[in-house]
Amino acid sequence: MACAARERGYDIREVARKEGVDEDILLRRLEAGRVVIPFNPVHSPEPKAIGEGMSVKVNVNLGTSRDRVEVEEEMEKVRISVKYGADAVMDLSTGGDIDAIRRQIIKASPLPVGTVPIYQTGLRLARKSAVVDMDEDDIFNGIVQHAKDGVDFMTVHCGITREGVEKLKRSPRVTDVVSRGGSFLVAWILHNGKENPLYQNFDYLLELAKEHEFTLSLGDGMRPGCMHDATDVPQIQELLTLGELVRRSRKAGVQAMVEGPGHVPLDQIEANVRLQKAVCDGAPFYVLGPLVTDIAPGYDHITAAIGGTLAAYHGADFLCYVTPAEHLSLPTPEDVKEGLIASKIAAHAADAARGRGKDRDLRMSQARKALDWEGMFAEALDPEKAREYRARGITPGSEGCSMCGDVCAMKIVKEYLTRE
Repeated sequence: MACAARERGYDIREVARKEGVDEDILLRRLEAGRVVIPFNPVHSPEPKAIGEGMSVKVNVNLGTSRDRVEVEEEMEKVRISVKYGADAVMDLSTGGDIDAIRRQIIKASPLPVGTVPIYQTGLRLARKSAVVDMDEDDIFNGIVQHAKDGVDFMTVHCGITREGVEKLKRSPRVTDVVSRGGSFLVAWILHNGKENPLYQNFDYLLELAKEHEFTLSLGDGMRPGCMHDATDVPQIQELLTLGELVRRSRKAGVQAMVEGPGHVPLDQIEANVRLQKAVCDGAPFYVLGPLVTDIAPGYDHITAAIGGTLAAYHGADFLCYVTPAEHLSLPTPEDVKEGLIASKIAAHAADAARGRGKDRDLRMSQARKALDWEGMFAEALDPEKAREYRARGITPGSEGCSMCGDVCAMKIVKEYLTRE
């Protein structure tokens, strides 16, 4: 895979420079499958290195629903994602002309674009007859179409197996299956009494991924949907299967990352990350949140940022943002911004704790000491919001903020220190 990386449509030296790592180290980690760079040449996005030793990356989910099909609003979400520093976007559209919307998002996004092809396949069948009427051709034809359109990485729920479904039936889970794609395949297996086509025909999926040059994001269809279900038998059974599939992907020369749980109590996050890294031999780990409590609807971007910080500190590589609308509604562009900034804070906090990017915090602190407001805004994740708050109730000509005013602690101490 390292040689292939040199030959693809991006400059590996520039990727290494942006990550602050040696080019040979990056190439070795790509070769080992511990770093992936999602990059479909049909799309040719800005290359983003995800994995061991790289900066923590953040993904933004967007897309229409049956109840809200506002394509321009989705384009605004893409623009917000780019403006505020997302590293990838995923189109999860389920309403309107899904093919046309996906193509518009790919065209508009300079960032890698991911999708979950089985959403479209399952919904098409569900709205015609039933999701369980999908066949293997339906599933794989959907994947091929997304690849031809330029999708850079795809979530594929290959780890759901008949054995795993039997364990689910016997488990004391509260929320059963909360993954939409996972639910399609669980229902399909139960109805048809057959093995998951994505698992049974995984070698064919690898052939498609290699031919069309998209990255596999091995989905966690059995992820816990509440803290009570975290780290249970169905989740771990699926993870063991994904570890097997990671090894098969590497042998086939296909890039693969592994998706992780969405609801995990704080005391189990480190164990979940370490277990994934051990079982999947260091494959890049892509986590949704994780959310560390179930009682904060309207504030789940905060619960996810708390969990995401700890997960990334312990080795998760890619954070899927969560918005304030999680569990409640389709997010608005403002929700997208709030969720993205929260996850960017989590990613940076984890990076800084691991010794990466602390120079930015130092520059912010130096600007604060100097009461250099423009310098502070330059380092802020959201300069517009910082300016807005700074302007509230400030006395014209004041150096400080409206909380401290003329009794700014740093200003007072600086005045007396300089008298020495």
